[in-house]
Amino acid sequence: MAHQKILILDFGSQVTQLIARRVREAQVFCEIHPCDVSADVIRDYGAKGIILSGGPNSVTAGDAPQAPAVVFELGVPVLGICYGMQIMAQQLGGQVMTAEAAGKAREFGYAEVRAHGHTALLNDIADFYTDDGHGMLKAWMSHGDSVMALPPGFKIMASTPACPIAGMADESRHFYGLQFHPEVTHTAQGRAILDRFVHGVCGCAADWVMGDYIIEAVRAIQQQVGTEEVILGLSGGVDSSVAAALIHRAIGPQLTCVFVDHGLLRLNEGDLVMDMFARNLGVKVIRIDAVDAFMDKLAGVSDPEQKRKIIGKEFIEVFQAEAQKLPAAKWLAQGTIYPDVIESAGKKGAHNIKSHHNVGGLPENMRLKLLEPLRELFKDEVRELGVALGLPREMVYRHPFPGPGLGVRILGEVKRESANLLQRADAIVIDELRATHATPRDAAAGFCADADIGKSWYDLTSQAFAVFLPVRSVGVMGDGRTYENVVALRAVITSDFMTAHWAHLPYELLARVANRIINEVRGLNRVVYDISGKPPATIEWE
Repeated sequence: MAHQKILILDFGSQVTQLIARRVREAQVFCEIHPCDVSADVIRDYGAKGIILSGGPNSVTAGDAPQAPAVVFELGVPVLGICYGMQIMAQQLGGQVMTAEAAGKAREFGYAEVRAHGHTALLNDIADFYTDDGHGMLKAWMSHGDSVMALPPGFKIMASTPACPIAGMADESRHFYGLQFHPEVTHTAQGRAILDRFVHGVCGCAADWVMGDYIIEAVRAIQQQVGTEEVILGLSGGVDSSVAAALIHRAIGPQLTCVFVDHGLLRLNEGDLVMDMFARNLGVKVIRIDAVDAFMDKLAGVSDPEQKRKIIGKEFIEVFQAEAQKLPAAKWLAQGTIYPDVIESAGKKGAHNIKSHHNVGGLPENMRLKLLEPLRELFKDEVRELGVALGLPREMVYRHPFPGPGLGVRILGEVKRESANLLQRADAIVIDELRATHATPRDAAAGFCADADIGKSWYDLTSQAFAVFLPVRSVGVMGDGRTYENVVALRAVITSDFMTAHWAHLPYELLARVANRIINEVRGLNRVVYDISGKPPATIEWE
């Protein structure tokens, strides 16, 4: 089945992936390609519409990335966002100026945008209306440069007091530009605007659905693999688990999974993985106990980046050693998802924020062909696929877990004793979050919204976990003095994991978690709660 598609050209924005997610949420397939992709690739892609992303550069700079000229020659609708609007304006004959040159202030954050002209893109989309009937949008701005003169054929589509041309449109060619960012949650009508573009302007059908994807993916795997055997590194995480279930659906006993237990997984994770895949789904799983090997390599190491590299390298070596015992395997399957593909390819003009948490890929010298059945999917689509494949919802919708496991949640040196304490403390956190549901009293106290009443606090938080701190504190238990370790609790709420707010958990819930940890996990006598947002902090501590 050929899907109708949107092409997104990336100019280095940190939120380009959000554009793709919003388009996929509208059930339209899309892909992100670098802004300097060749004209032939753009022509051959067969897009029903093209979106130009934002970016950190100034279009007035001599080396500013340009949009390929073919974008404006194909005869398909084009939407430019922020930098994408500015480069569209400049290349089509308009004028863009820096804030300094224009004598204007730069504009970052919340803005109320006034829609003009009843264009096909913004008509009847508004958060509220002025007394004279103009639609107003609550939007998020992030720009220094501004379009000061429209290209020929364009009209103003939106404005703010600080940005007279906050949107522009050439309706005869279906070219649109928005200075604000519709892809971020801060723009209240952003999803409606992108829906309007892909469905109303581009005419794309809503044909990207998981049920169809399973049929297509199973057929593709069968054609790709044939009668050959496949091995997969099963971590217990969502991505590798869904990949295993999908491949097993396609080729059954031709798949062998290798599960490496390095001692830094969740409590009883190894038993849960074996129960789920080997016993319930009938997947062939080889379990490797590599705890001693990992702990030996991590001894004396406290630097976070070094810990990640050691864990990744050791995982590869253990996996390679096991793979050599399976000479019939010709394919290596990985749970690579679309954000991994984008990040691995690099982003033209992007500013690097931090390194990735995931364990590195397996080496080419394994001489195995690569099978990545999830490489077109975002995380939310992978979860949806997992449920459609029959995996339990509580497993598929688990909170994210870092590739190096508890190795980056134990600050400082990783020791077996620390890992054991953290596993038990973390299990208590998750257990209490799953067992506790939001109440009307919680809503009245401002801990949650009325619509959240009855939901578990596990579902209401996006990620929650315990962190082992390399400090000890004095405590009192019974009549005796203790001098034991400290754990920090971390719980955040986020829609995209690029920004996050600390979760306002009810005090009774926090008290119950702390009480259980201190009473049930011997070696811990103090629990603290992290109330940092992202930014300035990150979600994980390392």
